Amino acid sequence: MVDNPLDLVLLGPVGAGKGTQARRISSAYRIPHIASGDLLRSHRAQNDELGQQARNYMDRGALVPDELVISMIVHRMRQPDAGHGVLLDGFPRTLPQAQALDTELEEEGRKLRMALYLEVPFAVLVQRAAGRWTCRTCQATYNYQVKPPLRPGICDIDGGELYQREDDRVDVVSERIKVYLQDTVPVVEYYRERGILRDIDGTRDIDAVAREIEQQLEAAVW
Repeated sequence: MVDNPLDLVLLGPVGAGKGTQARRISSAYRIPHIASGDLLRSHRAQNDELGQQARNYMDRGALVPDELVISMIVHRMRQPDAGHGVLLDGFPRTLPQAQALDTELEEEGRKLRMALYLEVPFAVLVQRAAGRWTCRTCQATYNYQVKPPLRPGICDIDGGELYQREDDRVDVVSERIKVYLQDTVPVVEYYRERGILRDIDGTRDIDAVAREIEQQLEAAVW
């Protein structure tokens, strides 16, 4: 592990453009993108010790405890490709999670360098998220407000049919965003008080948002 690795957190609700920016950051700075949901699925598929513990909760529809998710994150951060830093996505989402993560990272001799928060007004988030359509074949996503397909209803990649998932309906999306914001505001303020939060205006186009993130990260790196 290098001294002072670039350990980051990316915060933002559905519709904020988090996935797109996460891929760019991961590629530009050569740090793994660690999404908590992907970790859970990966460990469960491997059926290792952590995966077996997670399965006990997931199979009965219970939430996986924060301590177990953090254990998975720390385990991933110990891998050789994570020595220069990581980008955490999807965790922490609550203040207790943020505090517990800091404690575990401190024991690992690491700490978060920056928390990037993609700020987008609620009405815009709903409009973006509710306009999301998914390819039935390859699962690529499109948004008629932000990233429309070249041909309506048809995937640019493989020509598959685009459909709207049940959880992308306006009423469902609105509730998900409300819950996320309610849970995450204390996390945002926690990182702000620590002096590592950077508010990013997520209402602009993808490239403009990426440039602002790059400016913030270059200042942190150098």
